[in-house]
Amino acid sequence: MGNTKHTGPIKIPKKPDSKLWVSKVPFGLGKVKPHHIRDTMKVVWENKDNLPYATRILTQGVCDGCALGVSGLRDQTLTGPHLCTTRLNVLRLNTMGPIKDSILFSDIDELRKLDSTELRKLGRIPFPLLRKPGDRKFTRISWDEALDTIADKMKMIQPKQAAFYTTSRGITNEVYYTLAKVSRFLGVNNIDNASRICHSPSKTALSRSIGVGASTCNYKDWIGTDVLVFWGSVAANNQPVSTKYMYAAKRKGTKIIVINPYHEPAMDKYWIPSIAESALFGTKIADDFYQVNIGGDIAFMHGVMKHWFEMEENTPGSALNHEFIREHVNGIEELKEKVMAYEWEQLEKSSGITKARMRELAELLANSKSAVFVWSMGLTQHRFGTDNISQVANLALLRGFLGREHCGLMPIRGHSGVQGSGEMGADPFSLPGGGLDKESRERVEEIWGFKIPEWQGDIVGVSLENALLPDEHERKLKLYYMSGGNFLETMPDPDFVKESLENIDIRVHQDIILNTSTLLDAKQAVIILPAMTRYEQPGGGTSTSTERMVYFSPEIKGPRIEEARSEWEIYVDLAKRVKPEEKELIDFKDTHEIREEIAKAAPNYDGIQHLKNRGDLFQWGGAWLCEDGICPTPDGKGNLITVEIPELRKPEVHFYVTTRRGKQFNSMIYGEKDPFNAADRYDVLLNEDDGNGLGIQEGDAIVVFNQYGTFTGRAKFVPVKPGNIEVHWPEGNSLIPKGVYEDYAGIPEYNTAVIVEKAETYYAHKDTKYVEKRVEELELEPH
Repeated sequence: MGNTKHTGPIKIPKKPDSKLWVSKVPFGLGKVKPHHIRDTMKVVWENKDNLPYATRILTQGVCDGCALGVSGLRDQTLTGPHLCTTRLNVLRLNTMGPIKDSILFSDIDELRKLDSTELRKLGRIPFPLLRKPGDRKFTRISWDEALDTIADKMKMIQPKQAAFYTTSRGITNEVYYTLAKVSRFLGVNNIDNASRICHSPSKTALSRSIGVGASTCNYKDWIGTDVLVFWGSVAANNQPVSTKYMYAAKRKGTKIIVINPYHEPAMDKYWIPSIAESALFGTKIADDFYQVNIGGDIAFMHGVMKHWFEMEENTPGSALNHEFIREHVNGIEELKEKVMAYEWEQLEKSSGITKARMRELAELLANSKSAVFVWSMGLTQHRFGTDNISQVANLALLRGFLGREHCGLMPIRGHSGVQGSGEMGADPFSLPGGGLDKESRERVEEIWGFKIPEWQGDIVGVSLENALLPDEHERKLKLYYMSGGNFLETMPDPDFVKESLENIDIRVHQDIILNTSTLLDAKQAVIILPAMTRYEQPGGGTSTSTERMVYFSPEIKGPRIEEARSEWEIYVDLAKRVKPEEKELIDFKDTHEIREEIAKAAPNYDGIQHLKNRGDLFQWGGAWLCEDGICPTPDGKGNLITVEIPELRKPEVHFYVTTRRGKQFNSMIYGEKDPFNAADRYDVLLNEDDGNGLGIQEGDAIVVFNQYGTFTGRAKFVPVKPGNIEVHWPEGNSLIPKGVYEDYAGIPEYNTAVIVEKAETYYAHKDTKYVEKRVEELELEPH
């Protein structure tokens, strides 16, 4: 897909640039900001019982936090050491000792008094555990007893009544690949992963627009591009090391644009701890913010393109890259017809951005020779997520921002395992190296030596719904095998999730720690299996970064949880017990053998078989996918996709709500206060004018409610787009409807219409029909 190779890290200028300083007051004293040094000292203290091991993990392992791809303390973007608080916070998961027996075998109701943060701090799961209906405590069992119980159940039920799931935190490509193979070996296509719940629209949209569902460029391309656009992504919070790349880009003259409903302080100003100048005086990051309505991105992008087409009518060549479009792009006339059909009034109302502001961005991009578009869950987690990303791809194709230096499309990944999971086939829509089409299935079947079931597997949300089907239903979920994850805190409608999980016969939690979902009941048994971390995995493992770098992370010497096992090894052991007569088809001796098979099953990963030592890596696809504009599509061209503006069914006096992250890693919370805005986990972020209009003052107790649930918190005034509010995730999940999925990729919707009221008003009418009448005012979301 590209012949140019990545050229390795570059240096940051040493001479300070005071134009970028936030303040001359050193270390941001008196300002709301992260306290990196204090947080680092806290992590050192937490790991004091295993400091040598913790140090080896940081200096020898590949980061198991976000997907920037830091190996040891180095990456392929900038020279010098890199370390962030996200990685440091996750570190304790790898160095903790086992949970004490006195706590582990407590009464189940005592354990249920703890939240997931408190459960995490108890320590690692030491050995297999079992709890049956009526049991007040967990019981220690052997590995044989645990796996035989699961295998016996799997033999008793139909494959459509079982499901597998795996999270993204620290999981290696070898584990994903083995699960993808074991699942199909057992006849089960109900297999899903955390990556698909976050970025499946990115993969789907890019595949149909340019023929490949991955980042087309590198982080190095940020540094020196004319314009770097962050769309629905707060990279400074979720991928802190990336702020160094932003700093380097600013030093090269790059303009950074942020498009988000909330004027995120983390993307406005940041104190980068590993750059002396920035640590002292801070760095101004964003050059401009476009505060779009929640769900208004498609209208905004239509507005930018409408300006381009109007500019072209006045001065041909002033906005579009005609040479690139002529040689490398399909669908220009259809797209123009769709875009020009929308009136400016409609585009302004839906997007929340004025025509004049849309023209500002249109002219900036039209006058730029290069641009990189970066996005995350602010674009993907909508019922129209794929269309959102298709619009971003349209912008790039119209300007020719593809397949060359300082240009590209980048779905930035939040977990170190996210990119690899889909490429290893660990979801219901793909196989290693391809989709579920007949050609891909036959190709993989030849490698695996067994038939892959043809029926369409379910996404995780549907699997949970299937748990509530009648027992005799062919898709009634009776066995759910989960590697990590906590659906109680990641999926919409926690009450429904609890009911679903407790209505499954056998629920298996393969994990390194306990969380609230592991303590729920099951109809027959809850089985907990202790897993190894990536640093404990014998033979090491690999992970794939956002920029398609496949890194080898070695096994690191240190203390071990005595009965913990490699995750891939557990899957294989189970498969052999279910189908002992065919066990030779599923056997792997070690991770090197897995990598050798990955290279055959996923052609892009040819090269992974050679990774075996610390520091080994390769980048599949070359530096730039679609190099020179040639896309891996049937005709070699990119496709412009026409997209409708979604109807946002929100009455004028109500609000749209979305969820955001605070001091956390995925659903793992590391602080009750957001270090960037001092918000509490239960603060509701709203515009001051909106609050005043409702008679709400900052700090007032308020209730956010709709037909799905209620959320009680306190008002916090922030610069968020009027008519929009934000609550922290997962605390605000009670407001999000279940069963609303994106049409193309099946991602859950995490945005909805709500009513906001003072708590005293809400509770004064609690026993009347008032609340019901208010809810009736809300139009139901289209399903």
